[in-house]
Amino acid sequence: MVLKLNEDKPIYLQIKQYIEDSIMDDVMKAGERVPSTNELAKHYQINPATARQGMNELVTENILQIKRGVGMFVTEDAQDILMEQRKQTFYEKYIVPLQQEAKKLRITDEQLASMLKKEENEK
Repeated sequence: MVLKLNEDKPIYLQIKQYIEDSIMDDVMKAGERVPSTNELAKHYQINPATARQGMNELVTENILQIKRGVGMFVTEDAQDILMEQRKQTFYEKYIVPLQQEAKKLRITDEQLASMLKKEENEK
């Protein structure tokens, strides 16, 4: 487990993000067991309830599923669900502000698309 906890945001969100990133990066795959709340708590020296809070959010979002007596597992649709969530977040966090600024600068959609393609071609 390669998560470095910091003071920037709540620990349970960092645990949640770590699991999401691991799923997106194919470190944790569909059907695989994820570390238990007790394992996470012991490893990071945190309260098990804190780890459980992040894990429970992932269960609610159908990213993880609980198999009683066995543990929590990555769902078959986890990566697709996360991809859609992240695309929506990307749109809201980056595209909308980009479009708003472009509008202020009177940059047309065509000019904006051209700028994006130009940047892509320069790499």
